[in-house]
Amino acid sequence: MFVAFIGFVLLALVLIHLYLWKRLVLDTTVPGRRRRIGGIAVLLLALLVPATMGTSRAGIHFLAWPGFIWVALMFYLLVLLLVLEVPRAVAKLVLRRQAQRAEPTTAAPEPVLVAAGDSANAAGPPAEHPAATRPAEDPAATRPDHDLSRRLLLARGAAIFAGLTAAGVTGYGVRTAMGPPQLDRVRIPLAKLPRSMDGLRIATVSDIHLGPLRGRAHTERIVAMINRLDADLVAVVGDLVDGSVAELGEAAEPLRDLRSRYGSFFVTGNHEYYSGVEEWVREVDRLGLRVLQNERQEIHARGGVLDLAGVNDVSAAGTGLAAPADYAAALGDRDPSRPVVLLAHQPVAAHEAAKFGVDLQLSGHTHGGQMAPFNLLVGLQQPVVSGLGEVDGTKVYVTNGAGFWGPPVRVGAPPQVTLVELRAP
Repeated sequence: MFVAFIGFVLLALVLIHLYLWKRLVLDTTVPGRRRRIGGIAVLLLALLVPATMGTSRAGIHFLAWPGFIWVALMFYLLVLLLVLEVPRAVAKLVLRRQAQRAEPTTAAPEPVLVAAGDSANAAGPPAEHPAATRPAEDPAATRPDHDLSRRLLLARGAAIFAGLTAAGVTGYGVRTAMGPPQLDRVRIPLAKLPRSMDGLRIATVSDIHLGPLRGRAHTERIVAMINRLDADLVAVVGDLVDGSVAELGEAAEPLRDLRSRYGSFFVTGNHEYYSGVEEWVREVDRLGLRVLQNERQEIHARGGVLDLAGVNDVSAAGTGLAAPADYAAALGDRDPSRPVVLLAHQPVAAHEAAKFGVDLQLSGHTHGGQMAPFNLLVGLQQPVVSGLGEVDGTKVYVTNGAGFWGPPVRVGAPPQVTLVELRAP
């Protein structure tokens, strides 16, 4: 299955770069040195993508910035050029019709008058008439190739527009992704929440993604931001890291400084299973966060009780690295009169959580789409992409995450830390 997925990704990369070569190089140049240079550049950029992925997984990060920036540029060039296909086709049709209307019509050959006396010499060689025997010149053979010039102008205009727009959007996305997370505050009413617990606040963060482009300073900024909220609980809902404890242990160290009244909690995301999940569970526990692996914790606060549950990420199934998500273990045999909040990395877990009467699920994973319009594709896989939604009667809040994966670019989905305030009816 994994080999098939890699094969599909490589095929997609080949097809995308062939399309970019066609639109940015072949259509905008005439045969010669510039076309050869452009072709070589596209080939090198195509090789840069798998090289970046491979070296990053091997712990070699010198290609990370150029490789991942090109991934973002490639994505936006592809989107923009595809959008331009329709106006491009219309423009070509208009230019073709204008050229046809401007085409001169070929006049019929003028008759040649022959003198009566010439008929007597019919048996002899006919007299030559230069106007009659010289073939007419083809106007198209001497006219400049305006069609080629128009095609080049149209292709170059589209390429320049797409290139400048993609670069501008990517630059804006880098600035957004590398900037501080924004703070979102959301109030969520829970029907079972005791009046005494009204206003209980949960600082929620996901997808911190410590890795080749994000280190200790990123963690310190997030921890400081959460501590300023003076929250009752802290929930870190997965995808903390993209690398081993040996590589990123120091970057995660500031998590030990998280402060809250009733504790800080963590559940695994899919990226923990690519990064040594068992080591990270021990490390996060050592840093003072309670790791909820298919279990729940009673939260006694303000004279009331709330169940806080957590399940392993749905991607754990079949890995052999940890127990798969077990909703019965985390949610079964509990007092149904108490409200329960479930921490689950992926929003799709809500379909199972709803069967156990979960009042609220806190999730991440989607990054809010990270790079619009990619959020439209994310919506095909996850029931909620960003913000508050509902799945089969269970409320689901999805935070955008505080980091990024792959390209250091966020467009339409800024990094986020959320303060969830629970309200009694």
